[in-house]
Parts: sequence; structure tokens; C-alpha cells
Amino acid sequence: MNSPGWARMETTELTVVTGGERLDRYVSEHLPDLSRAAVQRLIENGNILVAGRVRKASYRVQAGETISVSIPPPESSIAQPETIPLDIIHEDENVIVVNKPAGMVVHPAAGHSGGTLVNAVLAHAPNLNVGGVERPGIVHRLDSETSGLIVVAKNDAALRDLQAQFKARRVHKTYLALVQGPIKPPRGKIDAPIGRDPKHRQRMAVVTHGTTRESVTIYRTIANLEGCTLIEAEPQTGRTHQIRVHLAFMGFPVVGDAVYGKRKNALGLTRHFLHAWKLALTLPDGRPADFTAPLPEDLRAVLEGLGFDYAAIGM
Repeated sequence: MNSPGWARMETTELTVVTGGERLDRYVSEHLPDLSRAAVQRLIENGNILVAGRVRKASYRVQAGETISVSIPPPESSIAQPETIPLDIIHEDENVIVVNKPAGMVVHPAAGHSGGTLVNAVLAHAPNLNVGGVERPGIVHRLDSETSGLIVVAKNDAALRDLQAQFKARRVHKTYLALVQGPIKPPRGKIDAPIGRDPKHRQRMAVVTHGTTRESVTIYRTIANLEGCTLIEAEPQTGRTHQIRVHLAFMGFPVVGDAVYGKRKNALGLTRHFLHAWKLALTLPDGRPADFTAPLPEDLRAVLEGLGFDYAAIGM
């Protein structure tokens, strides 16, 4: 008889189309909700099998092989505090604005029971108890590989206020992205609905049939570099992977995006070049506020290598 806390293990199967890639990288690329570190833990625990066999993370997958990924349920639905350093841009009695590093997952989920932004925030603000035990204070999300600004509510009134601002599209978010090729036109509006990719259900895509949601992104060119373009991107809607999907749909995928773009890049990036740069909103106490997150060192190094003076635009 199952205990009240029992939950089924979630299993996903992947069929390798093109071989030669490391097992851990292949799985993390095709299941973007799992970080590479989480995939490595699953491999170590025997939760990932290749053709029914346990393989090392460094195993090179072969075309035609079936990879079975079994994700156990979280050990507890209640997130636990963890002492993890936070780069706090702003904090008051209502909100915390954090510059999230790349590689940090926002909240606990299957395969990510700890080490998340929520775990860190709970240690920083131990009295936080808002928005549910699994995602306390979380108003919006960023992909694990995306760095930059994210706002966390510290009380119920602040959470409701911020959720209403996001729903009414009164929160303005600006991302920095480096894309493949000279983007054309140099500025524009991408208005294309996004839904689950019918061929790869773990991914999103621009789709015209089935369940879709209105998705709009505005972009403008900052600089044309060697074979790349640095742009500002402003999502007018908040769909999963929206900026990455829209830019790939245009034919200009984000550099380093192994899911929607080229698997390998010549710039040495270990993640996609996408950074939540600016955030403008009204604080729950009524004050308008603008926040900026400095560009991380790995992304700065890429721009320096391309000869771009990032200080020229206040980064």
C-alpha cells in the first residue's frame, strides 16, 4: 500500500538521432528543464540508462540508441533553506531583486531538490512564507542557463501586486542576447505564437496548430560583431523560452543555445548568451523602480574577444 507521500517516478525516453556527443550533455540539451549537473546526478544514481544499460556521463551516445531518463519525485515538497551566496541588487520590506547566476535553477523540481534560488532566498529571509511551499515568493522565472534579474516577493500583498503587474504587462524586461549572424532587419517585432514542439515535446516552438499562446518580442541591434549581432530583446509576453524560440525562428539563434541553435560555437561558451539586463516596475509601495544587472564575466569575455567595448552601453 502506498504511503500518502508516495509519488510516481517520471520517465522520459529519447532516441538518439545524431551520435557522438557525451551522454550528460545530450540529455541536458534535449531535456532543458534539467541542468547538466542534475543529469550527472541522475546518471550516478542509475536513473539514466542507454539501451537498458548504465553508462558513464562521458559515454558517447550512438545514433539509434534509446535513452531512458527516470526522474524521481522531490524528496520533499517543502523547500529547505540553504546558505548560498546571493547577489542582491535591491531589497526592502516587500521584495528582493536578485542578479541570478547562470546555472542556478529558480525553484525545486524533479531532479533539482536543492541548490536553487528559492533555497538560497529562504536562508536569506527565513520568515518568507508566501506563494506556496514549493515556490515561495516566486513571481516569474528565468531558464537555469540565463543570468540576470529576477524579483521575489516577501509577502502576500507584494506577490499579488507583482503578479497583477506582470499580467497587465506593466513590467518591462530587457535582455541582452548575442545571436548568430547579422540579424535582419536590425530592429523589429516578432509576433509568432508559441506552443509545445509537436516533434520534440520537451521543447517549445513557433506553432500554428494545437495549443498555442500569443507571443511577442521586440528587439533592436546594439552592435554588429564578427559573424554575430548583439541585441536588446524585450519580451512583451512571458512564454517558456520565448526569446530563444523567437530568435531561432527568425534564423538567428542565440549563440551557445544547444537546444534551439547550433550545438557547438566557436566562442567557447558553455551556456547560451542571454542575460536579463534591465527590469522596470512599480514597487508594491508605489515607487517606480529601474534595476540593472552587470553582464557576467563569461559573457563580457566573449564580447571583449569580439572587440566590443561593453562599457559604451553602460554594462
